This record gives sequence, structure tokens and C-alpha cells, in this order.
Amino acid sequence: MIVRTEEERQGLMKIGKILAEIRDTLVKETKPGVTTGELDELAKELFEKHGAISAPKELFDFPGYSCISVNEEVAHGIPGKRVIEDGDLVNIDVSGSKDGYFADTGISFVVGDSNKFLEKLCKATKEVFDEGLKKFKAGGKLSNVGRAVHNSARKRGYTVITNLTGHGVGHSLRDKPDHVHNYYEPRDRTLLKDGMVIAYEPFVSTNAEEAYQLDDGWTLATNDGSFVAQIEHTIIVTKGQPIIVTE
Repeated sequence: MIVRTEEERQGLMKIGKILAEIRDTLVKETKPGVTTGELDELAKELFEKHGAISAPKELFDFPGYSCISVNEEVAHGIPGKRVIEDGDLVNIDVSGSKDGYFADTGISFVVGDSNKFLEKLCKATKEVFDEGLKKFKAGGKLSNVGRAVHNSARKRGYTVITNLTGHGVGHSLRDKPDHVHNYYEPRDRTLLKDGMVIAYEPFVSTNAEEAYQLDDGWTLATNDGSFVAQIEHTIIVTKGQPIIVTE
């Protein structure tokens, strides 16, 4: 999607604010003893409160209103009976729509304060995210985002998941561009345009470079025990600093 009018910008900002509230509320309520299913029930209540639609539920018949991934799970974790424990690495991913506008956001965090190893990973992921964010400027090459993400992760002793990418968003959950790579792809000649809407989501790993689908048909995980952290925001590209819709 390319934002061309104030009405479009406000529509995106509205759904972005709703999803940010759902994400942040779920993060706040993620405490030892709660189940991922209980967290997802809260997501359902908040979607209904705001008259918004859960994208994975509506579009793909996903068995949950949010994706909640724990520890070895990287993305698309199915909410259910899993009990959150102190020291767990949890990812909350929320995408949805209202009035025809879509946004997407997510964050990984450590429950409690007993796991310094994973806290370091999450801190590094925020730094990697920020390095890539600097490359979102109208007229620039989209491939420079992936270069910055990969180099920044490697500098900190981490890898990136190469088969999960960001994507365009706005009028649908997946608009053009189809992929925002987390590594340098020289064949990608896409230029960033003023008003382009992107779901930007680096996946930073302790070792793995790919995620694999589990037998449930949804959950993605590493196959070597690696941990993966992600930060995702929907942004609007401008000639200056990008606008973060889901902040």
C-alpha cells in the first residue's frame, strides 16, 4: 500500500493503535502460571471491544486471535494449554484490520528476570531492529534494510532467520513488496517509495538460520534448540524518518 491521503494515514494509525494496545496488554499479562490460551482469550475480548478483526483468525482460520510462541517456537504459535514459566522467551504477534486497513506487530520478551542469556538476545534484537529502521527512507534500496539487519546481528554474535521476512501491508495483510529480507539480497532492486507501508520484522537467532513448520501445521520452530527473538512494527516510509504505526 502507498499512503496517498490523510484519510488513509488516519485509517492505518487507528488500527495500529488498536493492535499496539492488544500487544502491550498481552505482554503485561504474561506472567508465570498464565496459559497462552488465557492470553488469547484476552486478545479476543480486546478485538471485540474495538470492533476490529483478527487477521489470522479471519483470513486463515488460525486457531487463535493472536500468535503466541514460547521458547523454541519462532512464530505462529497456537494459543492453548501451555503454561508460561519464569524465564520463558515469549513472542506475542498481533495482526488485524478495521475499516479495511490492516497492520501487523509483535515483540519477544523474557518473563521475569531470571534469564540473562535471553534478555541479552532481546536487547540485541531491539538494536538490530533500530539499525534496519534507519534504512527506511524514500528513494533508498529495500535491500539495504536486510544488509543492515544481517550485519548488525552478526556483529553481536547472532544470526538471522532467512526464510521469514517482513512484507507490505495496508489494504491487505500482505501487500507489495512481498518480502523484506533480513539479509542482503542483491537481486532485490525494489526502491522504497514515499508512503509505502511495511510490516518490518527482523528475526534474530542464537544460531539457527531457518525455521521449520511443526506437525500442527502452523507453528514454526528451530530444529537445533536455538532461540529466536523478533520485533515487528508496521511503518510508513517517508522522505525522512519512518512513521511507526504500531508504537
